[in-house]
Amino acid sequence: MSEIPQTGTLNVPTEHTTGTPIMSARGLVKRYGNVTAIDGADFDLYPGEILAVIGDNGAGKSSLIKALAGAVIPDQGEIRLDGEPVHFKSPLEARRAGIETVYQDLAVAPAMDIATNIFLGREKRRAGPLGSVLRMVDKRGMKKEAQQHMADLKIGIRSMGQAVETLSGGQRQGVAVARSAAWARKLVIMDEPTAALGVRESAQVLELIKRVRDNGLPVILISHNMPHVFEVADRIHIHRLGKRVAVVSPQSHTMHEVVGIMTGAVVHDIEHPEDGDGAAATAETPAASQQQEQQPQQPQQPQPPAGSQT
Repeated sequence: MSEIPQTGTLNVPTEHTTGTPIMSARGLVKRYGNVTAIDGADFDLYPGEILAVIGDNGAGKSSLIKALAGAVIPDQGEIRLDGEPVHFKSPLEARRAGIETVYQDLAVAPAMDIATNIFLGREKRRAGPLGSVLRMVDKRGMKKEAQQHMADLKIGIRSMGQAVETLSGGQRQGVAVARSAAWARKLVIMDEPTAALGVRESAQVLELIKRVRDNGLPVILISHNMPHVFEVADRIHIHRLGKRVAVVSPQSHTMHEVVGIMTGAVVHDIEHPEDGDGAAATAETPAASQQQEQQPQQPQQPQPPAGSQT
């Protein structure tokens, strides 16, 4: 099983970056007319990690995630799942491969109860002719399994027959996360899971994300909230101008440095290898120039007029 060669980006190794990535991509390109949304992007997700994907508005991170989730078909490049090439033509194919996505709008049915939402589109039928002939749904079995899924993630909702519209924002997010964790076999993608939540509910969702990881599922987290990213992420994929420019960890880089890389204010030497130690040179240049400005100029000695004798 050959590995896809990796293009030049800063990639800080961690304890999770060992073995074969559970999902990887190389050279993804997606164009919409004259607009290039993905410009040769690379991607790596390893087992047992939370990988945060960050980028400024218009950086192309949403298009990248859609390509990985089967919602967008890239024009070029290759995606591999467990080392094997895959070609998703729809989100349904990605779901069949074991990839579940929690979208920002949650995609839950508010009027239906929790158990029905967890089994939405995957309803269990009753055993025997009642299920095979009359196609009756096994509501009791669905509620029992839903209760177990919620308990596995320590989501404190007692009744699985409670309508989702009666839940708080954090609890609704918990239902969407539990549904994805229940059906995902490979990984879970979460798109801005705390965007519309308060401080307390956001903390609950972040704990949920950690539990999903601890239960054996790697997580791709798309977020603009830097404190949340640094709280839960094992590695941070930084996307800019349609491609991956760096992969760092919260232990190797500060929040200020990560934002600088994301916006382009900090340029890594990996982006300009011809400059040698570009990052160090970039960091040293302002200080050096400031020292030069602060040094007092030596007064020039007057030159004797031409033809004069000393």
